[in-house]
Amino acid sequence: MKVFYSDLDNTLIYSYKHEIGERRKCVEVYQGREISFMTEFTWRVLKTLMEKLLFVPVTTRTLEQYQRIQLGISMPSYALVCNGGILLKDGEPDRCWYEESLRRIQEARTELELGMELLRADEKVCFEVRFVEKLFVFTKSAKPQETAERLRERLNLKLVNVFCNHKKVYVVPRGLEKGTAVRRLQEILDCKEAIAAGDSLFDLSMMDVVNVGFAPLDLREEAGCVKNVEFLSGGVFSDLLMERLIDAK
Repeated sequence: MKVFYSDLDNTLIYSYKHEIGERRKCVEVYQGREISFMTEFTWRVLKTLMEKLLFVPVTTRTLEQYQRIQLGISMPSYALVCNGGILLKDGEPDRCWYEESLRRIQEARTELELGMELLRADEKVCFEVRFVEKLFVFTKSAKPQETAERLRERLNLKLVNVFCNHKKVYVVPRGLEKGTAVRRLQEILDCKEAIAAGDSLFDLSMMDVVNVGFAPLDLREEAGCVKNVEFLSGGVFSDLLMERLIDAK
């Protein structure tokens, strides 16, 4: 069976702030508010594709944040959360996978702790500094590019990566890339054919380890040497992606 690895936010589902048209389904409620949606077309096609593809969500969301998402279709047999540091099997965390993730990033622990110290001292930071499941560091900054640059100047970039996405700032150990997690899971599944989709820098590494990847056109400049990516434009990315997956069945 072919495997479909997909990011969630801005790839399959969208914040209430994002215009995706009126024909949409709520897939996430938080504190009584509907905050994330999926187009009806994407939902309908994904539900059909899951009969022929093994759909594996791959997200930087925490376990708690992932569990808030209710797609209204069958639960994926596998999901990778916390940027791949945690594997869910039928919704339950795999302890051995998590322990192996911690082992793989042990060398970066000092840099992660330094990253937290630097962020707590940064006046631009406007959110609590979180050490997510002891895997990576996350916060928000009023000046994310400036905050990220200060981190890059002080941290050992051979051991960690620094990313910013809108106001969000991440310090992620090398070895916790989505691509690494996909490669690990591929070995377990023993599947020879896989596709991946995503909208951000976090997602490029998993596109680099599958047969073909799909990304929005505005990610092209960031893709660098990742060769097997098809860039889509001209509408809501999730709908364009579903159209391509129908063609590729």
